[in-house]
Amino acid sequence: MRDAQEWAVPVLVDADQDVIIAAATAAGKTEAAFLPILTHLLNHNDPPGSVLYISPLKALINDQWGRLSRLCEQLEIPVVGWHGDISSSKKHRFLKSSEGVLLITPESLEALFVNRGSSLAGVFQNLRYIVVDELHAFIGSERGKQLQSLMHRVELVAGRRLPRVGLSATLGDMRLAAEFLRPAGVDTVTVIESKNSNQTLQVQIRGYIQPPMSELRKTPIQSPDEDGDEDETENKATPDFAIADHLYKVLRGSNNLIFPNSRRQVEWYADQLRRRCEKDGAPNEFWPHHGSLSKDLREQAEHALKAGNQAASAICTTTLELGIDIGSIKTVVQIGPPPSVASLRQRLGRSGRRPGENAVLRAYCKESPLIDGSSLSDQLRQGLVQTIAMVRLLIRGWFEPPRAQGVHASTLVQQILSIIAQCGGASAADLWKSLIAEGAFSKVEKPDFVKLLRSLGEHELIVQDSSGLLLPGTVGERLINHYEFYSAFTSDEEFRLVCDGKALGSVPVSRPLTKDQRIIFGGRRWQVRDVDLQAKVIIVTAARGGAPPQFDGLGAMVHDTVREEMRAVLADTTPCQFIDRGAHDLLDEARKTFVSLGLGERYIIESGSKCYLISWLGDHANDALRLLLNHVGLSCDNSGLAIEIDASLSRTQAALEDVGRLDAGDLDSILANVENMLREKWDWALPESLLMKSFASISLDISTAIVFAQRQSLAKQNGVATP
Repeated sequence: MRDAQEWAVPVLVDADQDVIIAAATAAGKTEAAFLPILTHLLNHNDPPGSVLYISPLKALINDQWGRLSRLCEQLEIPVVGWHGDISSSKKHRFLKSSEGVLLITPESLEALFVNRGSSLAGVFQNLRYIVVDELHAFIGSERGKQLQSLMHRVELVAGRRLPRVGLSATLGDMRLAAEFLRPAGVDTVTVIESKNSNQTLQVQIRGYIQPPMSELRKTPIQSPDEDGDEDETENKATPDFAIADHLYKVLRGSNNLIFPNSRRQVEWYADQLRRRCEKDGAPNEFWPHHGSLSKDLREQAEHALKAGNQAASAICTTTLELGIDIGSIKTVVQIGPPPSVASLRQRLGRSGRRPGENAVLRAYCKESPLIDGSSLSDQLRQGLVQTIAMVRLLIRGWFEPPRAQGVHASTLVQQILSIIAQCGGASAADLWKSLIAEGAFSKVEKPDFVKLLRSLGEHELIVQDSSGLLLPGTVGERLINHYEFYSAFTSDEEFRLVCDGKALGSVPVSRPLTKDQRIIFGGRRWQVRDVDLQAKVIIVTAARGGAPPQFDGLGAMVHDTVREEMRAVLADTTPCQFIDRGAHDLLDEARKTFVSLGLGERYIIESGSKCYLISWLGDHANDALRLLLNHVGLSCDNSGLAIEIDASLSRTQAALEDVGRLDAGDLDSILANVENMLREKWDWALPESLLMKSFASISLDISTAIVFAQRQSLAKQNGVATP
């Protein structure tokens, strides 16, 4: 047995404690949890017990169903998947005889509470364990807060505390992970962290220069007419074509994962690489994979990777970052800066699984040419330096701790309505106790809770009868009965793509649609023939030419430690060993800029009528710093590394002194001019004060920004630099 599997047996087999099992991808976490869990079920089978396995993805449930079914077949322990693609007959069978392993998503579990609240006591009466797979995927999100609340509600229905088991390959801070798994009971969580990771990493980062915009404008990217030759109308000057050529050269003949930073680029690269196969008369080896594709198209890519009889590479989003079994992967490709070090670590866990194989990472960075007026972020080669910094942190074993301090009051609204639906009504005292005093929303104070209930009444989400019982209001009833209620987060409005009566998948549409418009989807090119706005359907036919659809990107907030490491990369004078000549030249340019501007000794640079503030803080603190500077009267913009300020050096320094005197808790004043605080699904129903607290807790790090301003003011008074 592997170390994590061996250590898990004594702590799990008696079903008497909470456990986190953290190990690399493919290190056998599922077996580490389920071998002792199934042993317990076999040893205590009068009456037969059950296990609630909660997963972030339907695809992961399908994958784990096959894996656990093989394990449980001879044990005569049933394994039941529960999501939208599972037949009603299989679900009813489990409800009648609730034994074995139930695999479910948070949304489907929410639907069980809302639709079958009165029968859940019987369903959960013999529940022995709650297992959460890919724990890191939940922490810090609305969905994670929903999961915390659902786990507590399961225990309330079962009438006892149940052992919670968290499985994850990527956890930056074990204590925070334990606090997430068992709020207010962190010291009772046993952490098992595998040490079996002797993987050797091979890395190359390649650097490319984007051509000037004037050169790009010479030839349009999109075909001007249906019959145009796509090879002539697409601009080959962009580095994307050079990257596609290099990928085709180095990846053919092996299984690989390619991660661009947007669904749009997934489609573009899948199309380009497939066309290169066609040009060489070779079978296609490149398959797109993202959440908007139909299940059939996603499974084509997964089957191609798993089959083993032909080389296959998937161009994908985070859909293949989690633990779906896709077999052995040779190389992981990252195009653009990784979303985070934790994400990069998770992705690399796919590579080098076989004994004696190295994990291989190829990263491709695109930078803009430097011209008069180039931004400071461009001059410091922000994307390349961030990628180098993230790889250096990865090698040192650091990755982002989960950001778990969010209030997520939006999700509290959903949980209030869900409990009212589950129980046929609830008192304010019951809601306070189950959701806040003993539940997942402990950061909400009683005055804010009272205001929240009043606001829900004003929005007709709830009403109160003569006995004081809270019931669904007119609006609440309608929303609870809609299938979108079960999700704690919002998603873009999506249109289904249909060709010859067959669904290709769905795509979020944020721009006007017109007939004859060309798009790329599923790695192929299509022409829009008709749009049914009522049914949200786009009818397409196969076509040549086209521009990729506009998907949202997958960027993530950069952590403070990553920015600190970026500063260290720029201050370093030694060559970076894992970058190519193009990246070396770009890094050399950036380091010379760093030295010439004196950024090792100062944080503020004056240029003409503007100042540039380089704090080396992460995005949560930088966003807060920009907001605070706006609050004290400065006009400024955040461009990643630098905050561009329309003021002189003396005015900027005075403003930082003003920021340093602000009270981080004075949100009414600090956020008074922020107009886009409605970020989460139910934010529209929150009272203003709770909305501000929730927004600040999720999106900003005001305290760190104020401390930074205080340090700058103190340094100015003492006449010293504060690097």
